[in-house]
Amino acid sequence: MGLKAAFLFVAPEADAAKHQAVIATPIVELTVVGVKNYTDAVTAAKGLVEQGIVAIELCAGFGVEGVAMVKKAVGSRAAVGVVRFDTHPGLEFKSGDDIFQ
Repeated sequence: MGLKAAFLFVAPEADAAKHQAVIATPIVELTVVGVKNYTDAVTAAKGLVEQGIVAIELCAGFGVEGVAMVKKAVGSRAAVGVVRFDTHPGLEFKSGDDIFQ
């Protein structure tokens, strides 16, 4: 198996226990998880690193504060990257920092 990575997206109605999928390719196994807020993102990220995930990418709904929370939660156990919008079109052109804190 190659790289074990994850993509977390934040959406107010998401349930991390139900809204997830794994896409396995010969090189990358990508786990996609929907979370309803930053607190759930931290919980999900910790669980993912326990499963061997070494790279976590966060959707553009995460503001800088949300990214910092996830990074602090996983520490050096996983690299954390982000997709970036200044304001997210799916969140009424707001930052997740304004909604999910």
